[in-house]
Formats: sequence, structure tokens, C-alpha cells
Amino acid sequence: MPQDNMSDSNSTGSDPSVFFLTGIPGLETLHLWISIPFSSVFTMILLGNCTLLYVIRTEPSLHKPMFYFLAMLAVINLVLSITTVPKILSIFWFNSREISFNACLVQMFFIHSMSMMESALLLAMAFDRYVAICNPLRYTTILTNSMIAKIGLAALARAVLFMVPLPFLVRRLPFCQSHIISHCSCDHMAVAKLACASTTINNIYGIIVAIFIVGLDLLFIVLSYVKILRTVFSLASKEEQLKAFGTCVAHVCAILVVYIPGVLSSVIHRFSHQIAPYVHVLMGTFYLLFPPMMNPIVYGVKTKQIRDRVHLLFQRKSF
Repeated sequence: MPQDNMSDSNSTGSDPSVFFLTGIPGLETLHLWISIPFSSVFTMILLGNCTLLYVIRTEPSLHKPMFYFLAMLAVINLVLSITTVPKILSIFWFNSREISFNACLVQMFFIHSMSMMESALLLAMAFDRYVAICNPLRYTTILTNSMIAKIGLAALARAVLFMVPLPFLVRRLPFCQSHIISHCSCDHMAVAKLACASTTINNIYGIIVAIFIVGLDLLFIVLSYVKILRTVFSLASKEEQLKAFGTCVAHVCAILVVYIPGVLSSVIHRFSHQIAPYVHVLMGTFYLLFPPMMNPIVYGVKTKQIRDRVHLLFQRKSF
């Protein structure tokens, strides 16, 4: 978008209809080159998660609670990527920085609600591993299809309930100065900090959600694994212990893939005044795109049934 159009956005009044995304501030001249890894990652996300959904749907041996949760996670990854990456690539390829205020709020809702659902699904998968290892005789009676559906709906309802207020908290703010978002997506605080009024309520709400929702999910995941470890170490043989550990490896990797980038992004955000803006934006985008790319890879490598089915699928394609 031409610079004069972006500067005009500074005087559009307190009820903005248009915002402008900068992409990666400070690296605008490299956008075309940066688009290569971004488009590659997006292709991997689409291919990996669609393949995962197809394999789980067509392979009867994968019609189990853990893989149903994994299918839900794949859908979340696809929704999160589809609602963010196409706009990012349009900035890199066509300099299409303009985004309507309503579209920005919709994107914001999907970014944060899908991230919250991802956290809930990781907790559900930890519960699955806890029941499978600590209470195996009741596994099929506890994690029935109806229970799995209820957990999925509860994760969706919680995300919608806590994230619906977010766009309204932003909409109430007056934007009487710059409408230029120093980011490549409509992150909540990146938009809110443009307001020419106090954003204390937005800050407090964001902290409450982070601590009492995502924080509690992580706490319960840790508690689940404490109980799992106690049960595993009480097993008689080393072989049984390794087999029990083996069923948890993919899930532990998925947890690390989601939470480590999230923690790093939060730390960088807290010290953003000491760090170049492009580092903050790249880290925030990495947090959004790295888990959707890695989850199918992690489960494909660590789960024999998925690995064998994918191998068979591509063998058939080659003939």
C-alpha cells in the first residue's frame, strides 16, 4: 500500500474503517524473500494436517480417543493458518496491507480462540494418556465417543465464551491517531496499543485469560504427567516402563512445540522496548505457525499406525 495512503489513515477519526498491517517492520525490502519460507510452511501445514485428517478417517485402527483429539487439533491448526497466512502472504507478494476494521476483529477472534482451543485439546490429550496408563481397565468406559464429543464441544464453548469479549473490548476504543499495525496479523495488543485511550481493561483481561485459562491448562497437564510418571515407575519391568513412556512421547513433543514458542514470544513481548520490532513480530508469527506445521510431523514420526498408513498412501500414489 502506498505510504501516503497509510499516512492518511492517521486522520480517519475515532471510528476507523480501515487499518494497515506493516508486515515485518524494518524488513519490508526483504518481504519477497521472507515469503518463501512462509509459503513453504503454509503448504506443509495444509498438506500435513489434511493428510492427518484423511489417515485418521480412513484407518479403522486409529478410531480411538487419542486420535479423535488429534483430528480436532488438526482442524484447529488448519483454521488458525487459513485465517492468518493468506493475508500475510498478500502483504509480502502484493503489498496488500489494507484490512477493514471488522475483518481485523474477526481475524483477532480466530487467532486467540483457536490458540485457546489448542491448549484445551492438549489438556484433553493429557487426560487421555492419564486414563490409559493410570486406569487402563476403565479407559473404554470413561472415554466413550459421547464423552469425546462433549470434551470437544466444551473446548469450543470455552474458547468462544472467553474470546467473544475481545473484539468488543477493542471496538470500544477510540482510534484517533495512527491506524498502522506494526505486525503482519491483527494481534490483540498490537491493535489495542494504537488507541488514544487507556487500554488497562484490555491488558487485565488478557492477563486473566493467560493465567487462569491457559495457565490452568498447563498446570493440569503437568499434574497429569506427575501421576503418569508415578504409575510408570511403579511398573515391574523396564520393558513395561518404556512401552508406557512410548505412548506419551508424541504428546509431550506436541506440548513442547506449543508452549515453548508461546513462552519465548511472551518474554520477547515483555522486553519489546529492548528488542528490534521485527524480532517481536517474527517470534509472534513463529508461535502461530510452528505448532500447526510440527504437530502432523511429530505424530507422523512417533505413531506407527499413522506412519505406516501415510507410507502406504504415498506408495499407491507413486504407481
